[in-house]
Amino acid sequence: MGVEEKDRTSGESPRDQSSPVLPTVNPEVERTQPPKSSGIHPALYVIVWISLSSSVILFNKWILSTLHFEFPVILTTYHLAFATLMTQILARYTSLLDGRKTVKMTGRVYLRAIVPIGFFFSLSLICGNLTYLYLSVAFIQMLKATTPVAVLIASWSLGVSQPNLKVFLNVSVIVVGVVIASFGEIKFVWIGVIYQIAGIVFEALRLTMVQRLLSSAEYKMDPLVSLYYFAPVCAAMNFTVALFWEIPKCGMDDVYRVGLFTLFLNGLCAFLLNVSVVFLIGKTSSLVLTLCGVLKDVMLVVASMVIWGTQVSGLQFFGYSIALGGMVYYKLGYEALKGYAGEAGRQWADFGNRQPVLRRIAIIVFAIMLIFVLLGGFAPSYAPEYLDQAKSKIGMSRL
Repeated sequence: MGVEEKDRTSGESPRDQSSPVLPTVNPEVERTQPPKSSGIHPALYVIVWISLSSSVILFNKWILSTLHFEFPVILTTYHLAFATLMTQILARYTSLLDGRKTVKMTGRVYLRAIVPIGFFFSLSLICGNLTYLYLSVAFIQMLKATTPVAVLIASWSLGVSQPNLKVFLNVSVIVVGVVIASFGEIKFVWIGVIYQIAGIVFEALRLTMVQRLLSSAEYKMDPLVSLYYFAPVCAAMNFTVALFWEIPKCGMDDVYRVGLFTLFLNGLCAFLLNVSVVFLIGKTSSLVLTLCGVLKDVMLVVASMVIWGTQVSGLQFFGYSIALGGMVYYKLGYEALKGYAGEAGRQWADFGNRQPVLRRIAIIVFAIMLIFVLLGGFAPSYAPEYLDQAKSKIGMSRL
């Protein structure tokens, strides 16, 4: 056939409808894509959790110390009774506690697992609240940085995990940092430190026992369901202690001095913290939880300095920085931190390219804050005679 005899086919000729047509969108990819979320941004859950967690600690300190309601066991009992009532209401009228229906809870399991865990939970709450009578919020948060160390030792002691020398050396950095911070504490009260250490030990035992209980899929519980089971037994235990220890000394004048509405807000704030944890876990990652915890601790130290005028020395800042760094390293690991540090460096460089003036301002502000910390904390220990002169030169003489 010659070239001139060939029929030219137009690109606009109708296509044979009987032949298969390739799809323009891969249905498998379309099926696996998550639906677009129109809900609340995860950052809001983070802000709410940090706000509530900080508020509960500051609220308790204010009631126990500032308002002189020196009955921490009664306050803890009230929190747990409030939580018991609220979880019962939520279980009946909402779906927030539907997770309890998948838990194979029996009377034997309750007595052998829930009650012992509740016992240590109760002791940790009592000791934790007693600490507020003796120590500042700032120093309490510094001591709490040793919680991962206590949990690790408890898990080894109870056979939940195997001892590891490398991990032990990693967490030892946290202990060193807290020890340095303790040496820098201006108002060091032994009885308060003992109560806090006891609270940390009891909390570590509780967490380890919870870990052992939840190792079985049939006992998986979110924090709110756990509160549903633990709050009643803890309230009963705390009430028994308070009945012989604090109730005979507590009168209605002490309650009225605090105010019934203030107590209601305090109990509601403590309960909403447990609710916020449920949503936070469902919307964020372990990295976010770790970093939010560190940020919350730092904010509480600053809040303690602003509200109660707590004096925090430079040595404490130095030691606490070591402890926080060790805690983040222990929870995330070297490789994860290396990746995040690299990404942070790239973001910082990109920020400098886009906003060079703002980056310079940020560096200057950080440098000024560092100078203030050094002059206010380290300086008195090594150059007291030059401290007033240095402050007057940079305009701090009246601060």
